[in-house]
This record gives sequence, C-alpha cells and structure tokens, in this order.
Amino acid sequence: MPKQVDPEARRREVVDALFRVVVREGLQRASLRNVADEAGLNIGSLRHYFASQQELMRFAMQSMLDRVGARLLERVADMGELGSRPYAEQLRLATGLLAELLPLDERRRAEVTVFLDFNTAARTDPAFADLSRRTAEGARGLVRRVLGRLDATGALRPGLDLDVETERLASLLDGLGLNAVLHPGLLAPEACLDVLTAHLEGLADGGTVGGGVD
Repeated sequence: MPKQVDPEARRREVVDALFRVVVREGLQRASLRNVADEAGLNIGSLRHYFASQQELMRFAMQSMLDRVGARLLERVADMGELGSRPYAEQLRLATGLLAELLPLDERRRAEVTVFLDFNTAARTDPAFADLSRRTAEGARGLVRRVLGRLDATGALRPGLDLDVETERLASLLDGLGLNAVLHPGLLAPEACLDVLTAHLEGLADGGTVGGGVD
C-alpha cells in the first residue's frame, strides 16, 4: 500500500530545507534542485508541491512570517494588562517581545538571514516586492503598538513623538539584525539584547522605571 504523505508536513520539510540552504550558501544557491537534495527528495517530488523557485520562496517567506507572528502573539499575551505591572517589568516584557526579531539563537539567526536575503532579492524582483513591503509595515506596526502601550501606562517619558520613536526603534532592530548576521564576531547576541534594553530604558520615565503604577 503506498505511503500516505501529509502535504502540509512535506511543505514544512521543504521550507526547513530551503532555510538551511540559504543560511549555508545564500539565496542564489536555493534552486529547486538544491533544495530537493537538501530535503532528500527528487526534483519531480518537489515540483509536485512547488512549480517554481519563486513559488517556493514566497511560500517559505510567508511560512516564516507566520512562525514569527505566532511567537509574537504569545509574547503579546504574556504582556497582559501592562498597567497593573511595575514599569521595570513592562520594559522587560517589551524587550523580550521585540527580541523575537533579532538573531539571538540558531532559529532566529536563520530567520533573520533568510529575511535579509529575501529583501535583497525583493529590491530588484517585483514578484517579492509586495511581501517585502508588508513585512516592513508589519514590523513597524508592532513597534508602534509596543511603544503605544508603554506610553499609555506612563512607562515612557512624557512628550515623546511616538512616530519618530517608532522609526528609531525599527531602524535599530534592522541594524542590529543586519550586523549580527553579517558580523557575528563583532556583535554577539548578548550585545544585541543589551543595546535593545538600553534603548528602551532610555525612553523610559527615569524617575519611575523601577517602581509601580500609581
């Protein structure tokens, strides 16, 4: 009797194989044949699920965004009602949430590496431009939401321009991710986290960051 294959599970295996190829050799080497070899499949089996490299790349990028999004939703749930928590704990939770976008471990390093290669390709390939833009908009939306919630509880200094601070923090995350992937010997995961923590603490209401909400 033929072995039953779960199509969704097989697609996930292919996406994982694509990630490994991109991390190891770069996006330019992630041909259907190389990904099939990495996944232990023949090229015909892979084409049963993905007709082209472009289709595979879009599916892989969307899958990665879904994975990251699911983790972020868990972090948002952990934050709960921020107003009932001491300001220092609010900043710690916000730091942990935003750190999901940084290459602090093997899984997140692979995600950021694929993300960077994909966005480089999107600069000249219109087929990826829409997904790249939505990703950038989503990251900024997340940062704006986090800062807005902290501001609403009084954890941030009064009078901050949240639109400007959103761009500053989003750019900081982008820069940390890029440099940590390109120059891991110069920017270790611990340093990334220290910089993010220092930035958020710099936005905090220094007089009350260690205390609670009145």
